[in-house]
Amino acid sequence: MRIAQIAPLQVAVPPMAYGGTERVVAELTDTLVQRGHDVTLFASGDSQTRARLVSYVPTALGFDPATEVLATHLGLLTAVFRRADEFEVIHSHLEHLTLPFVRWTRTPTVLTFHNRLDKPAAARLLESYPDAHYVSISDSQRAAVPTLRWAATVYHGVQVQSFPFSAEPGSYLVFLGRISPEKRPDRAIAIAKRAGVPLKIVGKIDAKDRTYFEQAVEPHLHDARIEFVESVDEGRKRELLRGAAALLLPIDWPEPFGMVFIEALACGTPVLTCPCGAAPELLADGVTGYLRASDEDLVAAVPALAKIDRAGCRRYAQRRFDTGIMAESYLRVYQSLLTSEPQRA
Repeated sequence: MRIAQIAPLQVAVPPMAYGGTERVVAELTDTLVQRGHDVTLFASGDSQTRARLVSYVPTALGFDPATEVLATHLGLLTAVFRRADEFEVIHSHLEHLTLPFVRWTRTPTVLTFHNRLDKPAAARLLESYPDAHYVSISDSQRAAVPTLRWAATVYHGVQVQSFPFSAEPGSYLVFLGRISPEKRPDRAIAIAKRAGVPLKIVGKIDAKDRTYFEQAVEPHLHDARIEFVESVDEGRKRELLRGAAALLLPIDWPEPFGMVFIEALACGTPVLTCPCGAAPELLADGVTGYLRASDEDLVAAVPALAKIDRAGCRRYAQRRFDTGIMAESYLRVYQSLLTSEPQRA
């Protein structure tokens, strides 16, 4: 099958550090190539892939507010859809920006949404393109726009066997994610302190969240039990996850997926989080860790981590979230469009 994959341009594929969407694109693209498909990846020129790479910009754009990200992404989509007849399927990860282009072509276009959809403006926009082929990354995410003709829900995947595993729990908890109010590192600090367990905080600080970091996180860093690292590479991230007693991520928003959940489980590390968004759909309470709504209940769950089978966490990730499962799910979506959908005039 001739497949075009369109990645965001702000981060290389795969990312060196932060970049969940780009990591998913990398895993999916390489797995499709390994399975014999003819894949073209449209991404930044510093990307690494088994597919044919077409670079619209020489290096990733980054997150400088002065960068013309919107115009650059629209230029990328224009360039791809001018070549649409070269492909049997186009798969875009540029979400809403892709919608005006799907009516340009007869080539079936799949849109994976990686972010939340529960804002009214997003719902109105998607509903105005009912003939697009939408893929959600969780049933929780798609529930915000239930009237759409969803092609499928496809969970993200990782190469589980590539993650380092530890059968023995470490002596610390780890928070890994954006340092932002909805991810609640402030709650993680309070929970770790009350539980009497050291906490390692690893995350990226966006410019809009700098004040939150300075007010809610930074004052606690004088405590020797609380350690903050703003950025780590992929290898160091995996070692921090492997060595932790648990991933502590007390989210306070409708998380559409949570890539770090499955990365932790691939290391055998259980997850402590809240029953928000997709978390109850992805995790199994008492098997992969604990889902608790209050700080008090999360504190009480810390001693119970000793009951969690870390090898069982890894098997759970292998069974539900391995890259091969994700690739097969997308291939079923692509094939269904080719065999059952009439081509657009």
